[in-house]
Amino acid sequence: MDGKNQFKLKDEYGKETIYDVLFTFDNEETNKSYIVYTDNSLDDKGNVQVYASVYYPGTDSTKLDPIETDKEWQVIEKILETIQEEVKAQVGNDNNSGNTEGSDA
Repeated sequence: MDGKNQFKLKDEYGKETIYDVLFTFDNEETNKSYIVYTDNSLDDKGNVQVYASVYYPGTDSTKLDPIETDKEWQVIEKILETIQEEVKAQVGNDNNSGNTEGSDA
């Protein structure tokens, strides 16, 4: 991890991809650190693809390990849902705050 909210990984064919870090968090229950990230590509439904892995903060390694349990995925999905709801609420507030309809401006 380079500390710039981006990192690079090579796939099995040697192709390098740059990923944007969406967020990281530590889970005391599993005693692991997680990273949620995207390459900003879209899936078949037009949604931005998001990935999650176990990572090792405080090291120079970009080693990522797979998430092993359904319980770990449930925690990550809950956080993503909460963030999506907050973003939608913020976008709604931003759209309403600029409304000048009916004013003498």
